[in-house]
Amino acid sequence: MSSSITVTTWSLEQTSPADLRPAKEPAGDVRIVRAEIPSPEFSRFLYTAVGGDIRWTDRLALTYAQWRETVEQPGTETWVAYEKGTPAGYVELVAQDEGVVEVMYFGLIPAFRGRRIGGHLLAYGVARAWDLAERWPDRPETKRVWVHTCSKDGPHAMDNYQSRGFRLFETKTTEEPDVTSEGLWPEENA
Repeated sequence: MSSSITVTTWSLEQTSPADLRPAKEPAGDVRIVRAEIPSPEFSRFLYTAVGGDIRWTDRLALTYAQWRETVEQPGTETWVAYEKGTPAGYVELVAQDEGVVEVMYFGLIPAFRGRRIGGHLLAYGVARAWDLAERWPDRPETKRVWVHTCSKDGPHAMDNYQSRGFRLFETKTTEEPDVTSEGLWPEENA
């Protein structure tokens, strides 16, 4: 019998590039690079490495083909923070209709949290959301950037979003299954 958990989700937005407030750059060798070749394997690695301990579950049931379709969507970008060459976290941007870009996923691998990388990565990723049309000429100019965070995310997530200039526009509470996964891809669990 599966159990469930109560999850509160907060949706936040920016409606102008002027809303974005930068973060202090972290010390050391931290670089942010766009993963220009869509890779289901790398995307799933980032998703599980960042979200595993905070129980991200919504993509765990996706097959390889579904992951591939997701990461190959035009206007979808993954920006990865590296510290001394090691992946530290990522931000995934998804262009939606009419100039809207969602920060679909954002976070750090646990070993890299608390090192001032998160604020810098978020600010950098949101700046890329605002200039996304420069890299995707068939997309309209960005008019709105939004994100959701939830009670499963890290304790500093909401503060980081608000410190970067996001404003709350919706709060929802739901019951979700308490899902865990074994194996790299769902079909391997059969």
